Amino acid sequence: MDIIIREARASDYQDIALISKLDLGYEYPAELVQVKLEKVLRSGREKVFVAIADGKTAGYIHAEDYDLLYYPQMKNILGLAVLLEFRNHGIGTRLLHEVENWALESGAYAVRLNSGMSRKAAHQFYRNRGYALEKEQLRFIKELEQEI
Repeated sequence: MDIIIREARASDYQDIALISKLDLGYEYPAELVQVKLEKVLRSGREKVFVAIADGKTAGYIHAEDYDLLYYPQMKNILGLAVLLEFRNHGIGTRLLHEVENWALESGAYAVRLNSGMSRKAAHQFYRNRGYALEKEQLRFIKELEQEI
């Protein structure tokens, strides 16, 4: 399998929307993914990498700067998804390495991520790649009354 990892382009939005739906279960309109991706690509503090396997977009990773007042600078993985048909070919590992390399190049102390409690296979994937469970936490959200 021929695999290429590259930075995302604005034209990748439809593939990213489809992968988010099929792999992560997030159904979000492709047109809104397009707007967000274009913003991310201009930001300088976020990066999206895509994996192309045999000419098809097989997965992506989205990460950002994570700089707290009380902790050294890190990179925060916001999402990692690989289509089922392309799993177990090293794509997820290679995508993680792209973020880790970005972290090293920018002087970051570590790479962090959150993963839903039900995603047991993902937890094992991360452990197998050197990520350690730091703490368990709850996520709180308050939806505001406005149009999305």
